[in-house]
Amino acid sequence: MLYRMDSSDGSQGMRISERMPDRDFYLDDDVVGISKRLLGMKIVSNTPEGICSGIITETEAYAGETDRASHAFGGRLTQRTEVMYREGGIAYVYLCYGLHSLLNVVTGPAGLPHAVLIRGIYPLEGAGIMAGRLKRSIDVRKDGLGPGKLTRLLGVGKSHNGADLRNPGLLWIEHSGLAITENMVISGPRIGIDYAGEDAMLPYRFLADVVQVEKAIKKAGLV
Repeated sequence: MLYRMDSSDGSQGMRISERMPDRDFYLDDDVVGISKRLLGMKIVSNTPEGICSGIITETEAYAGETDRASHAFGGRLTQRTEVMYREGGIAYVYLCYGLHSLLNVVTGPAGLPHAVLIRGIYPLEGAGIMAGRLKRSIDVRKDGLGPGKLTRLLGVGKSHNGADLRNPGLLWIEHSGLAITENMVISGPRIGIDYAGEDAMLPYRFLADVVQVEKAIKKAGLV
């Protein structure tokens, strides 16, 4: 059983739909720009145990058919990558090494297989549920860092592949009200893609300083 979503958030008095990025946000063909703009947004998972959410703190951009690190490089259209070719605003979830589910945001117009890997979050709602999944207390500064770790916290798996992130349902993204400024973010090469040749050195990884994010979260009254 999933939790029924109310039309507004009691703490902020704002309809969830008013906090959702508009359709054009996801249809931008600048996947690097979207990767940066996702920092500071809130990702929400509606699980049978309850709502779990976190602020996005780390992303990586994958530029489709021209990016040797992308699953769609060279126009690879397979049963797994088919979801990447759909209109932006949906989830692309796949299993890494048979162990960890990794969550990506599909971006761009249909036919342009761009995606942003969510690599880190700062946990917000559902800390007790997340702790139950870890079978220990949660360290909010560390336990959401890593693409396999955050999906475990949020309860995200293969069933979320293709989920519409533009509407509150199983999984969605909304504006948090946080302002992540350039001085809070570092960029660099993506992780674990040595096979990508010269593309492995592209500065497509973006990481917000978790201490500064935590200060901004507390200042905004999100925790």
